Amino acid sequence: MTPQTAAAIDDIQVSLNAGGMNTINIILAFVMFGVALGIKPQIFVDVFKKPKSVLLGMCCQLVLLPAVTCLLAILLGNWISPMMGLGMVLVAACPGGNISNFMSSLGKANIELSVSLTAISTALAIVMTPFNFWLWGTIYLHSANVASEVPTLVIPLWDVFKTIFILLGIPLAAGILTSRFLPKVAEALKKPLQWISIVFFVAMVVLSFAGNMDAFLRCVKYIFVVVLIHNLLALGIGFGVGSAFKLPFADRRTLTIETGIQNSGLGLVLLLGTSIFANFPPHGGMLVITAWWGIWHIVSGLTVATIFNRTGRNEAR
Repeated sequence: MTPQTAAAIDDIQVSLNAGGMNTINIILAFVMFGVALGIKPQIFVDVFKKPKSVLLGMCCQLVLLPAVTCLLAILLGNWISPMMGLGMVLVAACPGGNISNFMSSLGKANIELSVSLTAISTALAIVMTPFNFWLWGTIYLHSANVASEVPTLVIPLWDVFKTIFILLGIPLAAGILTSRFLPKVAEALKKPLQWISIVFFVAMVVLSFAGNMDAFLRCVKYIFVVVLIHNLLALGIGFGVGSAFKLPFADRRTLTIETGIQNSGLGLVLLLGTSIFANFPPHGGMLVITAWWGIWHIVSGLTVATIFNRTGRNEAR
């Protein structure tokens, strides 16, 4: 990638007025409420009875994926801009995507494990998303050959914590309470909300980049390659760890899907709906990486789930 191309990507500007930001925040909170409808307190009790698969899944999502992403961004060197590298780190720092349970169901994976991993990673995101982004983002900027005008990554953890608590904590509590006291309502809403979340994300990306579509289309081939490599790596981490520790095949499928599908919608909200990055240099690279990941992981997730569905392997869990 030439410096001119990198600069063009980073110069992509996406701005939303207060009404647009509030709308995105409300819709994302609604989507997270849908995720929480499948979470029951008993799931966490069951986790402690057979914790191996859950612990490995958490290791993949919270430790290995951010760390390996940072290494990949460093190895890509000048082929990506520093802001694109930070976009990769931001995606890896987000919890598992809210459509992963649907993908696990389609792929004949261990759905109970999928829900457990989504629930735990989403709950821990209040702390782990800002921490992982700060840690691995700082390491990346210090390790990469960054131009002097790009400042050292300093993220206000308290602001991130408050944002994630509002977007995740409150909807999670509301969804769990609905599942507990209104189980029929929760069951009726779960599937429709999964599909609504897909439509919402695609619409959010299109509307956000509508004013910069020409610039986005010129650079999409670079973004496509970077996200493709990154996503394949994430999927490989999940399946590789599950295979290395000889988990049941249904659990390996779940780890693959959970690690390969990230809640990049949360990443976009942090980029667009907060003032956290207001003092950053032009960071269009973060936006396009995060946005394209959200579109691509739907494609890759459906592909992987369909392959799993058609393999006919039904090993015992």
